[in-house]
Amino acid sequence: MKTAIMIKMKPTVRLYLWTYQFVLLLGVCIASLVCSGYAAPTRNPAKDEPRQIGETDSNGPTMIMSYSKEKFLKNPIASFMYFVPLIAPTFVDNISSVNNEQQVGIISHKIKVSSKSVHVICEFEVLGSGFHMNTFDPAGMIATHTDELKKGETLTNMLDYIKFDGEGFGIMEVKGRITGSTRTVTEVDMQFNAKGHKSPVTIGLYDVKPKDGEYKYENRSNEVVARVNKLIFEKTDQTPRMGIKIASITRQSKPAGFFSSLNAAIANLFITSPKIDNCGNRTMLEFGEALVQKQPAFTFPKVENIKKSKARNSI
Repeated sequence: MKTAIMIKMKPTVRLYLWTYQFVLLLGVCIASLVCSGYAAPTRNPAKDEPRQIGETDSNGPTMIMSYSKEKFLKNPIASFMYFVPLIAPTFVDNISSVNNEQQVGIISHKIKVSSKSVHVICEFEVLGSGFHMNTFDPAGMIATHTDELKKGETLTNMLDYIKFDGEGFGIMEVKGRITGSTRTVTEVDMQFNAKGHKSPVTIGLYDVKPKDGEYKYENRSNEVVARVNKLIFEKTDQTPRMGIKIASITRQSKPAGFFSSLNAAIANLFITSPKIDNCGNRTMLEFGEALVQKQPAFTFPKVENIKKSKARNSI
């Protein structure tokens, strides 16, 4: 992905070029979101930060499921979004707003079984005010990608954060095949904008130009925000990839409008599914298997790259 070249031209031509540039941006920006082939950083047990609710020495947090809106079982938003550090290529901060009230529940379960396939749809709902986000260590992200650049080249579309803001309504859709008496999950889709609800999930991205031969976060530019509608995880014998659907792309601190949605719609036609870590992909398929079996709980594997838990009023 190259930095856009500013050239004077007619407004109509400039509009099409700007749209095309955003299409290219999306193809690269999601690749910054998840990278495979990088080992999780080692943590010093003597300096461990407070754990997430439900986390133990050997396991991550546990999601509990009622599959009923009337018997809504609460899970902290940090538990639901624990898959983010599973796919992070570097250390991440775990940040929640002060007095965060966001609680997640799996509130329904519909299953359709044939002789060769199984299809499950589970609705989830997020209730309560606040936000939860994972910010990615900029030094680690920059170090991860600078080896790929030519001298003087701009580092583009670095992942700054993933944020879940406010309430939301979504669907986890699980698809699988049946061989004899064995059910195998082959795909898990996480949709964040079900039933006409606006997705509360956004990612922040930025570019960095080298200054005196060094890439530093404080020299970042071209900050944009992309709203995510869907993530897709599939079973494969090859390096796994994560599908993604985008709702809008906007400049930092600017409201989404017609062109932000138009650019996202066009970008969705060209996005190449980014590579993701085997552990994160396997975990999401295992989560799907738990939903197929209508298990009352699912425990995430332990990850070692969460730096600390923080609380902020805003960001």
